Amino acid sequence: MTRNSKIDRQREHQANERTFLAWVRTSIALIGFGFAIARFGIFLRQLHITLTQREPQTHPFLNSETLGIGLVVFGVMTVALAAWRYNQVFWQIERGDYRPGRLTVWVMTAVVMVLGLLSIPLVSWRNQVPSSLPAAKPPSR
Repeated sequence: MTRNSKIDRQREHQANERTFLAWVRTSIALIGFGFAIARFGIFLRQLHITLTQREPQTHPFLNSETLGIGLVVFGVMTVALAAWRYNQVFWQIERGDYRPGRLTVWVMTAVVMVLGLLSIPLVSWRNQVPSSLPAAKPPSR
C-alpha cells in the first residue's frame, strides 16, 4: 500500500466519522425537539385547566405528547441507524468497494415529512377558550 493510498483511506474514514457525528447531532436535535414538544403540550394543558377550570378536549392520537414521543423514538432509531451505517461504510472503505446508499436518505426524509405533516393539526387546531373566564376570588385576610 502506497503512502498516498493510506492518506486517501484515512481521509475516507475521517469523512465517515464526520458523517456519523452529523447523524448523532440530528438525532440529538430530534430527541430534544420531541421532549420540548411533549412538555410544552403538558404545559398548555395545565394552563388551560388553570384558566378555565376544565380539562381541555384533546384528540386521543393527534396531540403534542404523541408527536413528542414519536420524535424521541425516531431520534433514538436515528442513532441506531447512524451506527449501523457507519459500520457498513467502514467495512466498505476497508474492502475498497464503497457504494453510497440513497435509501437511508429517502427513509429519513419520508419520516421527517410524515412527522412534520402530523404537527400541522397541532399548530392549526386551537382549543376554544371561553370569553368569560371565572371571576378571581378576592384575597382572604
